[in-house]
Order: sequence, then C-alpha cells, then structure tokens
Amino acid sequence: MTDLTLYIGNKNYSSWSMRPWLALTAANIPFREVLIPFDMKAGNPRFRDLSPTGRVPVLHHGDVRVWESLAIIEYVAELFPDAGLWPADRETRARARSVSMEMLSGFTALRGACPMNLRRPKRRIDLPEGVAANVARIEAIWKDARQKSGGPFLFGAFSAADAMYGPVVNRFETYDLVSDTETLDYMAAVKAHPAWRKWEEAALAETWIVEEDEA
Repeated sequence: MTDLTLYIGNKNYSSWSMRPWLALTAANIPFREVLIPFDMKAGNPRFRDLSPTGRVPVLHHGDVRVWESLAIIEYVAELFPDAGLWPADRETRARARSVSMEMLSGFTALRGACPMNLRRPKRRIDLPEGVAANVARIEAIWKDARQKSGGPFLFGAFSAADAMYGPVVNRFETYDLVSDTETLDYMAAVKAHPAWRKWEEAALAETWIVEEDEA
C-alpha cells in the first residue's frame, strides 16, 4: 500500500487541511492522518518539523514532502490516476483546475472575514467590502459548472474541485451568506457526501478554541 501520511490542523477551523483530506477520502485513497492542533498563538511549533512553510497541511510520502492543498491533490492524482480526483475529459479537467486555482489564489475578503468554523451557530455578521463580490463570483462558478455537468457536484461526480470549495460551503451556511436555490442545492449535496459528514463529525467533537477564528 502506498505510504501516505497527511498532517492536518484542527478539523473545526483548518480549511486548507480540509481540502486535500476531503479529496483523498472521497476518492477512497488510503492515507494515514495525523492531526496536530494549532491551539496556541502563532500556530504550533511542531509544524516546522513537518513542512518548510511551518504550516499544515503537508503530505509525507517516503522522503517526499508536499505542502499546499492543491499541490497535495495533484501529487496524489499522479499516484492514483484512476481514482477520479479530476474529471476524465481534458477540457472539463482544465476548467476544474482553473476554478480550483481561483479558490487557491482568490476570495481573500471572504476568507478573512468569515473563518471556517463548523461549530459556530448560524449567524450573520457585518461584512467588509469585497465579501459580496466574492460570494457572487463563487455562486457564478458553481452555477456554470453544474449547468454544464448536470450535477450534483461541480463536474458531475465529486472531484478535487468540490474539495477545494468544501470550506466555502461551511462559510456560506455559517454566516448566512446565500439564499439562491441552486446554490443551496449544491451545498446540500456536498454536506450529504460521506467524506464531508465524516470530517464534520470529528470537527464537532473537538474542544480546542482558537479565538481569532471565532468571528
């Protein structure tokens, strides 16, 4: 069996950890999970021993170290080309990678104002400039992808692209940011996926509190 170890942070808060974990779990790719909580200011110094960035997630595969969520997904997709992490069709795969990279590099207003927090009761907050535009763009991405694919996920079956937007599903719900029926239908499909439910169950059982993520 391929010896993959994925180091992650708190499941309640760590959106970047959630992304590769969801992708690998949904694709039934075997890996060992090691959770190291960031339960102190400036993170956890143990991260420095695991990743050159001092952050999680990071994947260990023998002597190989792969950091950053999307890079981890791409690396594992090469190891398991038949796992369906990306759509099989080249054009569709290109679109899936494009929207995944947009998630990786963009939407800073939304991510800054609305930290992922699965335990947080649903409640609106005052939103700074830029969040509404981020939300509108993400809804447009989801709508376009699902209309082309027929759903229920962005590109038909659950893929890496859905994993990349997984934390946004929580943000949209937790901060009551959306009401469009198509958006809510997609969110419901993601939340019903066994991989999401497994992550959520573990997140809700955690007791660590990170004050800066308690918006």
